[in-house]
Amino acid sequence: MIFKRRDPLGWGAWLREQIYPRGGFKRATRYVIHRMRRLPDQPHRVARGVFAGSFIGFLPLPGLQFLAAWGAARLIRGNVLAALLGTFNTNPLTTPFFAVLALSLGHWMLGIEAPLNPEYIGKAFANAGRDLWFNITSIFGPEKAQWDGLIQFWNEIYLPYFIGALGPAIVVSAIAYYLTIPLVAAYQKARAATAQERGERRRRMRAKLAEAAGKLKRRGEDPGEEPGDDGPGAP
Repeated sequence: MIFKRRDPLGWGAWLREQIYPRGGFKRATRYVIHRMRRLPDQPHRVARGVFAGSFIGFLPLPGLQFLAAWGAARLIRGNVLAALLGTFNTNPLTTPFFAVLALSLGHWMLGIEAPLNPEYIGKAFANAGRDLWFNITSIFGPEKAQWDGLIQFWNEIYLPYFIGALGPAIVVSAIAYYLTIPLVAAYQKARAATAQERGERRRRMRAKLAEAAGKLKRRGEDPGEEPGDDGPGAP
């Protein structure tokens, strides 16, 4: 399989690599690009998959990015594996910067005036989490569900983030699309040339081996000189 690890990771190691990949984000990025170039598909289909995955990767869809990327790739007839790889454009290192940009754009587009500082955002998350947990437990008790924190989180955090992320996601994904086509095409061309050169070397080697085998066969069929009467074996 193309993405199967030789040594499967344990849960602890897998969790650590989700936060900070072994070898750093630079090595992880190079690995993803390398895998993307090696995908056995047409360059424009790989590029469409990259566009779909990169676009979905910028959207706030926790736990659903792979599924959404798969659906988007199928919708635009892109390479599904490229779409899954494209979602890795957002990671613990890049997400905070993009989140601030998306929230700022979303607040500006929706006309929301709210302080975008860690205290405000953390409080919104805390209120939404508290209401969510309370509403779950209220199913089994007489308490009434509370929605104020969740509504505030939706209106001031999630919806502005989602709307503000659309524009940058389209721009960055379009750039990735146009860069992927020549990159994959050049890699596949170089790989095909290398494969052709190896094939030529194999054919030349087989021809030499066949020629050497023919010479040995002809020598074996030649009767050679028979010992004469004056040879060492003569009486």
